[in-house]
Amino acid sequence: MSSSTRIDLPVAVTEDSLLGGRVRFLQPVNGYRAAVDPVLLAASAPAQDGDRVLDLGCGAGAISLCLLARVPGLTVTGIEQAPEMRDLAERNAALNCVTDRFAPHLGRVEARPPLFEEGAFDLVLANPPYLETDRADLPESALKAAAHVEGEVPLAEWVEAAYRALRHKGRLAMVHRADRLADMLEPIQKRFGGLQIHPVYPKVGRDAKRVIVMARKGVRTPLSLSSGVVLHNMDGSYTPPIAAALDGSALAFGAPL
Repeated sequence: MSSSTRIDLPVAVTEDSLLGGRVRFLQPVNGYRAAVDPVLLAASAPAQDGDRVLDLGCGAGAISLCLLARVPGLTVTGIEQAPEMRDLAERNAALNCVTDRFAPHLGRVEARPPLFEEGAFDLVLANPPYLETDRADLPESALKAAAHVEGEVPLAEWVEAAYRALRHKGRLAMVHRADRLADMLEPIQKRFGGLQIHPVYPKVGRDAKRVIVMARKGVRTPLSLSSGVVLHNMDGSYTPPIAAALDGSALAFGAPL
């Protein structure tokens, strides 16, 4: 991201940039601030021109906008329960001239149609709240709490919503904390096959802090684990694959273990 410029709207926001300036991005001063995770999910998402994509819990649109910058021929539908964040997503779509390709809607992840048509999407992306309600200290900001703490919608509901939304052989891609991998796999394995687990390591020799999990609806391919990707060199700089992804390139993971 570049340096921020504060802007006073109904929710105080800053204007930042993603992908080396290719994406202009308004986000709240006191709320969820886009970090590396949504950018890496967008960079690794198996998307191609013509795909219909659903961004569950799209927030201000970081994942959607980064994905559209890399694969322009998509159409993306966003679902976001916080009106302030949905409004920012709409502003960001206009700011980046993609209102014809990115449509954020107000609604809850677990909502049934007609919010979104069942089986209508080729790809579902999700960056769910990372913290379980009974293990989290709620932030003072309601927007930040909604982004970081599961609340009334457990992880299994995110997986179920993705399953309903996807067409046969459609794909799910989700980023989450590595220490919640078991919580992810339990509902995903009940509904999906072709699971691919990609660890994201902060540095060589450190335990993974994040995982990106991909799966397919209606297939039975066995689970695979890749060698993942390392975020930082020992001096703290980004490794070449991460630096390229943060500038807008696709992210490929290491070979299967």
